[in-house]
Amino acid sequence: MSASTRYTDGLAKLQEIDGEAGHKVIDSLQAIAPDLARYVIEFPFGDIYQRPGLDLPQRELATVAALTALGHCQPQLAVHVHGALNVGCTPEQIVEVVIQMAVYAGFPTALNGMHTVKAVFAERGLLPTGNANE
Repeated sequence: MSASTRYTDGLAKLQEIDGEAGHKVIDSLQAIAPDLARYVIEFPFGDIYQRPGLDLPQRELATVAALTALGHCQPQLAVHVHGALNVGCTPEQIVEVVIQMAVYAGFPTALNGMHTVKAVFAERGLLPTGNANE
């Protein structure tokens, strides 16, 4: 695959998954690190997300799990929680993935991840009535 195809395919996949949020991340890098913006488009979205074997919901759940387990990627986790919802993952699946991370990454990490998930759900109106401030 050529660099041009990687970029074009990656940009299309980024749009499919993250929509405007993905473009905001890329745009925020243009002034200071345009090469990093290009790498983000070409490698994960142009190469990895194009591979067979996992569909987009599975890839996004894996990404939510990894970012939760890392424990220090809340902005990226929020983008990928939106992405997971955008490609058809249910709120229940996302919550279960984060709970699963408590076993492998620890309770503090899972709690921090769940706070990010809760913020995304609140932004999208997905919290049950009365739970937004609990």
